[in-house]
Amino acid sequence: MARASDAITVEGLRELRSALRKVDGEMHKMMRIAQNDAAQIVVNRAKPKIPVRSGRARNSVRVASTQTAARIRAGSKRVPYYAWLDFGGRVGRNKSVKRPFFKEGRYIFPSYSETKERVESTLIKRLTELCREGGLL
Repeated sequence: MARASDAITVEGLRELRSALRKVDGEMHKMMRIAQNDAAQIVVNRAKPKIPVRSGRARNSVRVASTQTAARIRAGSKRVPYYAWLDFGGRVGRNKSVKRPFFKEGRYIFPSYSETKERVESTLIKRLTELCREGGLL
């Protein structure tokens, strides 16, 4: 199963961002879009696995990124129960509602494990295209 230590890291990403900024003042912002495309693969894989009652939990899974990192967020103020749904545990009055605890989760981390190679290749492809577009390759 995927863990935080299984994250894909790109060496020189900050330097690439700086070089793209020098080429064109707005081009470095496209790195965020490239990372979003890669992370969206995991979101698309995880969403169908999430049980639907109202659809709020499923719709709360989304890509959240910066120019240097892509993340997947789930849950919100309207969906505070998402962590329980994905990982399990005890909730409710006197912790009366139980769901088996899975350290690796049920939806997002397993989806990442299943698609890691595709995410990595998409990220490489998109960053390479961005470098070509900026004249760095």
